[in-house]
Amino acid sequence: MARPKIIYPRTGDVQTVYLKNVITRPNIEVGDYTMYHDLYNDPKDFERNNVLYQYPVNHDKLIIGKFCSIACGAKFLFNSANHTMASLSTYPFPLFFEEWGLKKEEVSKAWDNKGDIQIGNDVWIGYEAVVLAGVTIGDGAIVGARAVVTKDVPPYTVVAGVPAKMIKKRFDDAVIARLSKLKWWNWPEEKLKRNIPALQSGRIECLED
Repeated sequence: MARPKIIYPRTGDVQTVYLKNVITRPNIEVGDYTMYHDLYNDPKDFERNNVLYQYPVNHDKLIIGKFCSIACGAKFLFNSANHTMASLSTYPFPLFFEEWGLKKEEVSKAWDNKGDIQIGNDVWIGYEAVVLAGVTIGDGAIVGARAVVTKDVPPYTVVAGVPAKMIKKRFDDAVIARLSKLKWWNWPEEKLKRNIPALQSGRIECLED
């Protein structure tokens, strides 16, 4: 049976939404329970305020997994923000094809296309962090406040800074491998409810029983 479409997961809190249930663009995919919180704007306007330069001509996607936590003001910058560096000028002449007598179908030559943005499961993206086109952030990773993520982030890794760099791994490699195998975010709701105490306390052995 499909889950009911809940927008506000907390009674009386209109600053936090389940993101999947407010998305309308076909090129944005969000998993169950992923939340977005906004202190200043209506969080239902995430597409307009936080997903930027995602123009249909590029066919680029934002893919976000389950159980992610996205803080206020986090931004996802897509390919049309990337003025081309392959030419002698970064000015976007093809964008103004009418002015310069260029072909409309070649408008995307004004920028470099670096691909989709893919966010794994159980990822925490901090306050006003920026994720650039072409970046993949692995399961369980943490992105610090106001970081600018220009490169892929491995699973269960903490990054921060401008540009974002690795601060540490959240767990040792053996635990990361065990968590990656568990994929608890795919468990049925009842199983998850039973195992929340183990998740919260870090008792991975209880999850593996």
